Amino acid sequence: MGMPLIVQKYGGTSVGTAERIKNAARRILETHRNGNSVVAVVSAMSGVTDSLIRMARGITGKPTDREMDALLATGEQTTTALTAIAINSMGGNAVSLTGWQAGIRTNDIHTKAKIHDIVPTAIREHLEKGTIVIVAGFQGHTSSGHITTLGRGGSDLTAIALAAALKADNCEIYTDVDGIFTCDPRIVPAAKKIDVISYDELLEMASSGSKVMQSRSVEFAKKFAIPFEVRNSFNNNRGTLVKEEPVEKVAVRGVSLEKNQAKVTISQVPDRPGSASRLFGVLADTNVVVDVIIQNVNVAESGATDISFTINKDDLEKVGPGLESAAADIGAGKITKRDGIAKLSVVGIGMRTHSGVAAKLFEVLSKGGINIQMISTSEIKIAVIINESCAEEAARLVHKAFLEED
Repeated sequence: MGMPLIVQKYGGTSVGTAERIKNAARRILETHRNGNSVVAVVSAMSGVTDSLIRMARGITGKPTDREMDALLATGEQTTTALTAIAINSMGGNAVSLTGWQAGIRTNDIHTKAKIHDIVPTAIREHLEKGTIVIVAGFQGHTSSGHITTLGRGGSDLTAIALAAALKADNCEIYTDVDGIFTCDPRIVPAAKKIDVISYDELLEMASSGSKVMQSRSVEFAKKFAIPFEVRNSFNNNRGTLVKEEPVEKVAVRGVSLEKNQAKVTISQVPDRPGSASRLFGVLADTNVVVDVIIQNVNVAESGATDISFTINKDDLEKVGPGLESAAADIGAGKITKRDGIAKLSVVGIGMRTHSGVAAKLFEVLSKGGINIQMISTSEIKIAVIINESCAEEAARLVHKAFLEED
């Protein structure tokens, strides 16, 4: 083949209108005319997936997962065809492929399928003829031929998996922002675009509320060592390159803020083996994702301990009767729940070698009069649970302390 192969992905806002589809088509065509083979993965036009879900709900409250996948997959198929039509109308030569035509095979779990493997025979044939290939993101098919969808952020996953299967030279994720920022610019106006970030840092930021990429896609890229760039489809600026380890190991790469958190405290949990597993087993059974867990140790005096944990506020209703009865079974005291809290995280690969990040973080928050309720750390992240009412102010103070030059 000889020509460099570039995989590009265009998100829902980048293909949200006919005009924007033409804009994406021009960019794809330009990449091709600059001497590259191009595979472009597209999402459904923004709003389309939601309106398809509404149509199904208008018919029944309980559509089957299989038919929901068949329905939702049409969103991306519409965009692929329109994008190919646009490129062809501009004198290019493009062909659109559904997930199954592109050879994306998944497991059988409808609405949240995982990619098993990709057999890109058809894609390669088209590329060898010099054709631009437009692939429907977010979808695949099972070994028995059912259409599946990959869940939220599935088009990013499609692009990165295709880049791996095709051994692409570059993978570009086009979105409606300039890249990944040191903090959400809507909260911290002084936030700056990050030029290079490691997979691990981006994973920590994604799990801490930074919404640019879904964690699964980043994990996949890391596993197969696929560097990718997050770019804005509406300008020609360089974006953020995501790769194994940047040269510069800064102590803090970014600050993330996740609101809508809730804290649950179970008091007087008997200090004996099995207590915690009984409580958290109940949460796992109700599919509640627990984030930060803190155990207050005052065992010596009372033989019991308080356990607190945080969850998403939307999951508070699920943490009801099951937890109450488990707590009663093991002889624990009362359960208190409160929302209105947020999680602020500072992330940086340099924390492995720089000490003093935690001390500085606590000092900045205490000077700002912000109370820390819980603390959680990993090798490259320190997260604190604080009141939601002062969360944005805290993010600005912390960002200023770590990421803005004096």
